[in-house]
Amino acid sequence: MAELAGSLDVPLAVIPTGTANDFARAHGLPTDAMDAARLALTGTSLLALELGRLADGRPFVNVASAGLSSVAARRAQPLKSRFGPLAYGLGAARAALTGRPLNVRVTVDDAVVFDDGAWQVMVACTGAFGGGSGLGVADATDGELDVVIIPAGSRIGLVKRAWGLRTKRLERQRKVVHHEGREVSVELPPGTELNCDGEFRDDGLERVTARAAAFELVVPSSR
Repeated sequence: MAELAGSLDVPLAVIPTGTANDFARAHGLPTDAMDAARLALTGTSLLALELGRLADGRPFVNVASAGLSSVAARRAQPLKSRFGPLAYGLGAARAALTGRPLNVRVTVDDAVVFDDGAWQVMVACTGAFGGGSGLGVADATDGELDVVIIPAGSRIGLVKRAWGLRTKRLERQRKVVHHEGREVSVELPPGTELNCDGEFRDDGLERVTARAAAFELVVPSSR
């Protein structure tokens, strides 16, 4: 979907067919295929959204991240067919028990904002991921990326962080770091795996950019 966004001079309509359909839920789109198809054919309300891009140009619409989110997604993958969206929660629980903090250096618009150990670094457009979890602060209409960092700490403290993600209030928690900007650079240990809109990647966070109003999305008129 992200590859199509902004590639054509026509609005984007989404018919959700994924496990959690995070992007659709974030924008109040129908999760039923027939209702979504009806909206695609008849909808007239459009919402201009930003588009994020990794260093190699790969576009994304939700979140590109490193740390526990990637570990959780790996753990959740084999569980999706059996548990559906609940697989994300199970994967996150297993990641909290086995994952390790990363040494990261984060720069936002040429200013270093973090240089220490972190459980997770998230660079977001909509901020939606993980079967209903997300970043409430993220605004995909403002043309700026939201960067949220969970500093390294105790594993017990991850329960609170998980609740913050679930309630979309993580960025309000004490010690959690939040910044906004048009260009973000994240330096990570070699071999760190990334999770970009649910896809696994080996790199790309070394330079992340955003373009405002990159595409228009067909949304319900009552949104």
